[in-house]
Amino acid sequence: MNCPYCGRQESKVIDSRSLDELVRRRRKCLACSARFTTYERIQPHDIFVIKKDGRREEFSRDKLLLGIRKACEKRPLPTGAIDKFVDTIEAELYKVGKSEVSGSYIGDLVMEGLRKLDHIAYIRFASVYREFADITSLKQEVDTLLSRESKTSVSTSQTPLLPSEELGILARSHQKGQK
Repeated sequence: MNCPYCGRQESKVIDSRSLDELVRRRRKCLACSARFTTYERIQPHDIFVIKKDGRREEFSRDKLLLGIRKACEKRPLPTGAIDKFVDTIEAELYKVGKSEVSGSYIGDLVMEGLRKLDHIAYIRFASVYREFADITSLKQEVDTLLSRESKTSVSTSQTPLLPSEELGILARSHQKGQK
């Protein structure tokens, strides 16, 4: 392990703790005495992703994280929600127990999770993943999302723009204006 401050390899582990599927280690550089933290993740076995064109590529957590972060860019999500979501997907892939999974399986896991996490991020991801040919197919996807939302009436984890009292006042004034 190279020291992030001086670049030397000699360090001493001061503290070590298990955090779910991670091991957190506090280290002290023996050269410059700087302290830093490292995280270790256990990787049970390699998983290969079968792409649409038939190619096989080693599963990359970083690539998955990057794609989801792009979809969730500038969205009001709680701190750590994206990392936790990626951890969930990765755990599901290892739980399946197969050495090869299709890219569409991973894409479906991401779509289902983003639908619950943030609707805008879901639409952003879907527009790339499903390769919408025109605005009509995009509109159909939004309509499907809206119809599911109205049936289940699940609250999202998004921060409301207005407090619930103000929303009630606006709704009542809107109803009076329509009469």
